Amino acid sequence: MDGNGRWAKQRFLPRAIGHQRGVEAVRGVVRRAGEVGLEALTLYAFSTENWRRPEDEVSALMGLLKRFILSDLEEIAGNGVRLRIIGDHGAFGPELRDLLDGALARTAGNTGLNLVIALNYGSQDEIARAAARAAAVGPITPETIEAHLDTAGLPPLDLLIRTSGEVRLSNFLLWQAAYAEMLFLDVLWPDFAPAHLDAALAQFAARERRFGGR
Repeated sequence: MDGNGRWAKQRFLPRAIGHQRGVEAVRGVVRRAGEVGLEALTLYAFSTENWRRPEDEVSALMGLLKRFILSDLEEIAGNGVRLRIIGDHGAFGPELRDLLDGALARTAGNTGLNLVIALNYGSQDEIARAAARAAAVGPITPETIEAHLDTAGLPPLDLLIRTSGEVRLSNFLLWQAAYAEMLFLDVLWPDFAPAHLDAALAQFAARERRFGGR
């Protein structure tokens, strides 16, 4: 979900306003994902590298996450969405940790869309942790590593979308993206609307996937 800062800069607004508009885009996309029957939607909300940002921006992002949970949890839960977290949210403050743990418990029995939030997440760290856990119980194979990834139990990654015109993965789902289709869009995340998701899914449906075969 890239481009919040640039969206704000283009409008001579504080970066925090861009992040706020980014949260509004999240709401629309999550609702649309449930309507079209997606099994899982993973949103890269906060990376392990994002701690390097200015303290006031990190604090604003944490505040937005708190407000999103407080304002949207009941709607999410009522729509059958199950919340999942990948990464280590234990690094956040106790108030936010408690809110996240409560949201996970509140939606644990739901069977609709898996809404996966990547928080304090970095794919290289995830793979290293998974390999270490796999080695502790037996031989290391692709299968045993995959079984210990943060995404274990979720459906395979089919489509990876990056907004804002950047063409790189930025340490996101590197293992899971091995055979994923990828789509890089020029639209900044605050402008990403349900119609953009519909168009992305249509492009995905038109692609021929061979997974290395002919």
